[in-house]
Formats: sequence, structure tokens, C-alpha cells
Amino acid sequence: MKPYVSFNKLLLTDLKNPEMAAGYLNAALEDGDKEFFLVALRDVLSAQGGMTKISRLAKLHRVSLYKMLSKNGNPGIDSLIALLNAIGFQLVVARKKPKMRKAA
Repeated sequence: MKPYVSFNKLLLTDLKNPEMAAGYLNAALEDGDKEFFLVALRDVLSAQGGMTKISRLAKLHRVSLYKMLSKNGNPGIDSLIALLNAIGFQLVVARKKPKMRKAA
């Protein structure tokens, strides 16, 4: 029998890889749900060094970081950019792909 490994532990291991982390965040953004994105960002930050380390790198208070990434959190653009910069990512705007229209 294989040893038990929690989903969360596997996820955090995968999210240490920057490409996996970027894909995870982009998928969360595509979903369009702010709460889902904040959970995904919290997961990535945890995997990329933890909240204490990231809060220092982003020059944000750790308690504020937890609040802004909570279910009711609402991080400002400056805070979001600081967090992404702290883990080596950037915010990018791209044109959406047009939706396919059904043939009439």
C-alpha cells in the first residue's frame, strides 16, 4: 500500500514550480471568481515561501496579507502587484480570445 499524501501537500509541491504556479493562477483568473483567485494566490504564496517570507518581500504586514487573501478580502492593485513581484511574477493584460459562435 502506498503511503498517504494529502492533496494539499501535493498541490503545494507542484506550486513550487513557477510554470505550474503561473498556470494555476491563470486558470483561477479565467474562472472569473475573485474568491477562487484569492484562494489560488494564497496557495501559490504558501508554496513559494510562506506568508511571513512573502509579506517581508512584498513589504506588506503579514496580518494584512491574511486579511486581503481571505474569503472577503479585496486586495488593491498595488498590493497585488507587490505580491506577484515578490514571487517573481508580473501582472499582464492580454486580449481575450473571441468566443466561438454557433452556426445558425
